[in-house]
Parts: sequence; C-alpha cells; structure tokens
Amino acid sequence: MTNSRVLTPDVLRALLAERILVLDGAMGTMIQQYKLQEADYRGTEFADWPTDLKGNNDLLVLTKPALILDIHRQYLAAGADIIETNSFNATPIAMADYDMSHLSARINRESAALARRACDEYSTPDKPRFVAGVLGPTNRTASISPDVNDPGYRNIDFDTLVSAYAESTHALIEGGADIIMLETIFDTLNAKAAAFAVLQVFDELGYSLPVMISGTITDASGRTLSGQTTEAFYHSLSHVEPVSFGLNCALGPDLLRPYVETLSGISECYVSVHPNAGLPNEFGEYDLGAAEMAKEIADWAEQGFLNIVGGCCGTTPEHIKAISAVVAGKPARQPKQKTHQFYLSGLEAFGLEW
Repeated sequence: MTNSRVLTPDVLRALLAERILVLDGAMGTMIQQYKLQEADYRGTEFADWPTDLKGNNDLLVLTKPALILDIHRQYLAAGADIIETNSFNATPIAMADYDMSHLSARINRESAALARRACDEYSTPDKPRFVAGVLGPTNRTASISPDVNDPGYRNIDFDTLVSAYAESTHALIEGGADIIMLETIFDTLNAKAAAFAVLQVFDELGYSLPVMISGTITDASGRTLSGQTTEAFYHSLSHVEPVSFGLNCALGPDLLRPYVETLSGISECYVSVHPNAGLPNEFGEYDLGAAEMAKEIADWAEQGFLNIVGGCCGTTPEHIKAISAVVAGKPARQPKQKTHQFYLSGLEAFGLEW
C-alpha cells in the first residue's frame, strides 16, 4: 500500500468515530529483551564514537534498523492500528547527552521511515495503519528548577525547546508520519513549546496532520510533575485542537482509571490512554500480565472512556494482542459536545459560567 498521508486526517477521524483504535506497546521493553551491548549500539558507523552509546535506543534506527522494523511488525501483527516512531529521545536537546544533537533530524526521519515501511506492509483498505511521529518530553524542564537551592534557575528556555521540536517535527513528517504525537508530558510548558513548534511547522508546510497529546500523571496525587490536575492539564492545551487528548506512563491501569474517567468526561476531542503494565517491582520490571491488563482495559471500554488505547512501559505484543481482542466491537467514546465555556487553568482548572 502506498503512503496515503494526504488522506489520513479524514480517514483517521472517520475510524475514530466508528471504533476504538489500538496503539502499539513499549519500544524500550522490547529492545531490552535483545540484551544489546555497546557494540550493537555503535554499529560500524559509530564504532569510534568518543562517548558511550549503550542505552541510546533512538540511535538503533541507524545501527540496528532491522531490529526496530521487526518490533514494529510484531505490534502490527498483534493488532495495532497506530505505530509510534522510535524517536522518544531524538530531539537535539536529549541527543546532546551523546554528543549527537547534529544527528537528531536524521534519526527522526529514519524512525518515521521505518514505521512507515512497516505500516504500509500491514495496511489494508479495511484496516489502514498509521504512523505516529513521537515527540518526547526531553530531559529538561522549562517550568521546574533542577537545583533545589535555586528555585528560579532553568536549564532550558522556551525558544530553545521550540527550535528543537520544530526540527524533529519537520524530520518526522519527511520520513512519513501520519500523526504528530506529544507524549509522556510531565511539564506543561515543555508541551506548549512542542505544540507551538508543531503548529509553526504546519504553517510553513501549508498543511497539517492530526496531533495527539498525552500527559503523565506521576503518582497518586493525581497531578503531573509540574503540578497540574488532569482537568487543568487538558484546558492548558485544548487550544491546540488535537485529534486526541490522553494519558500514558507512570501508572498501571488500576491507578490510572480515575484520571481516565475524568478526562473522558471533559474532553471535546477523542481520548487516548496507554498505561504501564503496572508499577515496576524492586528489579525495575513490570509484572502485570496481558490478560490482567486487558481485563482492566475491557472495563474502560465498557464504560465508554476510550477512543485509542495501547500500552506504555512493560507492555509487549502479547499485551497489545489481548487489548485488541477485548476492545474489538466495543463502541467508541463520543467526544463531549463543545460548550465554548471560558476556562482558565493554573495548577487546577477554573471554569466561568454565564
């Protein structure tokens, strides 16, 4: 099937109105199963690189492309409708840890091209597959000081974030992304910079792609790392008019459920969720099995919370296959009707009625 990105917005929205779409699962979890060593990350091209490269999973699209392609294929075979690019840490900001900022655009482009290839292999007229070009949160925070002794200090600024995100967005689109996905958002100001950059790129290109936004509730407090409640986070970014707004990472489906329910009740766009396979154990591993996780997800689908669902840390193709099975045939959530009510949000949301 040839690349049909120009049709994607209409096709995607039509499918979202009809059924629950399935997102893929964790990339990092799958890569860990291969037990790669330093030489695997380096390959031939980077054999003499001056810094350690083990753990730079995004670089594998250049040094181990067949492995990344195989992981994409496994998730597609399990039933995923949307495949995320292996570009979570591929911004110039995050790549600076490996002295590879100059490779950021190339890595993003190749990550999208690999996902595009896999999706085109599995797409059919009845089940098209979509590439979500991933923009991760970076390893810097624009609204939180990394120095407890200097609360006003910041190690990144808004304009630098915008420039980095714009470069990555251009490359993801060049590589064949159908969707731009801002995920694992823990700092809303970072997300605003990413959203600004994405919309800026769309203006430059003269067309736009659907945007997915997914934040992270960090613990039982029910707030993001920068302190916002689910509702406040939603209203802070709803002006972007994303195709979907969602939650991912940090928590398993049991602990994430109340926040999914809250988001489902307020969102005027579609809702996405991809939780972890429970909380990590003392070894940093995730113990929630596919059947157990699918049982939780089935309840969400029955309650009408979902439009897009997949898995984050600890999930595998087995999890995605089980999730795909339990949401099949379940009705898609219908977005809340637009009210045009006036909302403000700081750490909490405020709605003005008149």
